[in-house]
Order: sequence, then C-alpha cells, then structure tokens
Amino acid sequence: MRIIDAIATGKPFISLEFFPPKERTEWDAFFKTAERLTQLNPLFASVTYGAGGRSHRDTLEIVSRLKREQGLESMAHLTCIGSHHDELQRFLDDLAETEVHNVLALRGDIPTDAPPEYETCPSLLHASDLVSFIRQAHPDFGIGVAGYPETHPEAASPESDLSFLKLKLDHGGDFIITQLFFDNRHYLDFVDKIRSIGIDKPVIPGILPVINLKVVRRIMSLCGAGLPPAYMAELEEADRQGGASAVQKVGIDHARQQARELLAAGAPGIHLYTLNRADAILEIADGLLPC
Repeated sequence: MRIIDAIATGKPFISLEFFPPKERTEWDAFFKTAERLTQLNPLFASVTYGAGGRSHRDTLEIVSRLKREQGLESMAHLTCIGSHHDELQRFLDDLAETEVHNVLALRGDIPTDAPPEYETCPSLLHASDLVSFIRQAHPDFGIGVAGYPETHPEAASPESDLSFLKLKLDHGGDFIITQLFFDNRHYLDFVDKIRSIGIDKPVIPGILPVINLKVVRRIMSLCGAGLPPAYMAELEEADRQGGASAVQKVGIDHARQQARELLAAGAPGIHLYTLNRADAILEIADGLLPC
C-alpha cells in the first residue's frame, strides 16, 4: 500500500522512525522495541539509510521484516549522493520484491571519512534527482520527501529552500515529513509558506523527544534546528536538579504537548523520531489519538 493513500483517508495518525542498530547483536532488542510499538497502530514505520548507502542492506532487511513479521506498513529511507543508478535500481527492485512500496527520498551527505576515490554521480546530486529516478523506475511506489521548517542549513535562502522542496514534489513526491523542531510556530509558518507557493501535499511534522541533552545538541548541530531558550533553560534546570531522568521527563512532556497542539491545529498526523526507544514513545502517544 502507498502511504499517501492511507493519509488521504483523513484520519489522524502516528508514524514512527527507526534507525538500523550498529551491531547485529543489537537486532533482537531492536525488534522487541518495534514489536512493543506496534500497539500504537502506526500508519507506517520508516527506517533510515546510511550516507552513501553504507547501511542499505540493513535498511532493506529491517523494513521487510517489519512488514512481514509485525504487519507494519514500512518505508525505506534512500539517499542518492555517492550512489549510482544500478545500485539504486537494485535496491528499489529488492524493496518491491519484499512488497515494500514506499521510499523517503533524500539527498544524503558525503561521509566525513570518504576515501579520495569517492565519487558522486552527476545526475544524482539532489533529492529531486532521486525522486525522478524512483518515479521512473517504479511508478507505483509512494514517495515521501523531507522539508525543513527552519530552512536547510545549506540553503542559500529560505526562498530557495522552498523552491527545491517544490521541485521534489513536482518531480513525483507525494508528501512531506519535516525535520525535527521544538517550536510549533515553525511548522505552522512553514505550512503557510509552502501553501502560498502552490504546494498542496500533506505535511507531516517530525517530533523528537529530548531524552538526553548531549544527544539532542549533537542532532541539532547536524540539522540546523534550534531549541527555544525557555525550553533549553527548563532542560538544563532539570539536569541540575534531577539528572538524566528529569531531563527525559521534561522532554517527553514537551513532545507530547507539541503533538497535541499540532493535531489540534490540523496536522495530518505526527511522525515520532523514536531513537529506537519504546518507553518514551509510548508515553508521548498514550491517549494522543481518539480510540
């Protein structure tokens, strides 16, 4: 099933994002976490894909097992930078063979440890190139793309960032999943701006619960998202007073409030960045959607 067809029913939903564990010894624990989260009845579950395709076989195996063993509609992340047409074609064909028909099309980044001989294909430099390739290779696939409420950190301007987003959708993207943000005004303003330039596709807000200050600072440095000063102060005070458990409680409460407000404001659903953890996600989602 294409995810866009499920979104089109108009029923509010939760979706989940996982990443492949680094070590194979962690896979049993990972699938137990995923199994616990199936009780949320997520609309879909996505699985990330390493830069340059370094973890693509893990992504393929995980999405196929999530669908086959746990009944989750799955979506594989796919990056194009450093990839070539033949390997992307094989990956897409393998997805189709396992009956996974949804892809999140991303540019990706050149790995920091890339060797001197690392090459990029000139026709696969942008996410819009990948969207076009997927749409031609497998016209029946559902395709999601990424959006940046606080502007992509490499964008020349907010306007150019929006124009590239529109290009991805014009080339065949079905819906948008946003980068994480911690102030809902960023999402609401983002939706207003893209509607004003003719984008009418669904925009799913991505929500990350802060469960560790060190981790969230690293993630923010990579994606360009900012923490509101008052929220940062609350997290730091929680850390001083109660340590990691207190920080997690504040982070879960904030994410839960974000999700409630976004659904009330008309967001089609909530995409939760799980960090491969179950307890925090279950707490955020408890009672979030009507029975």
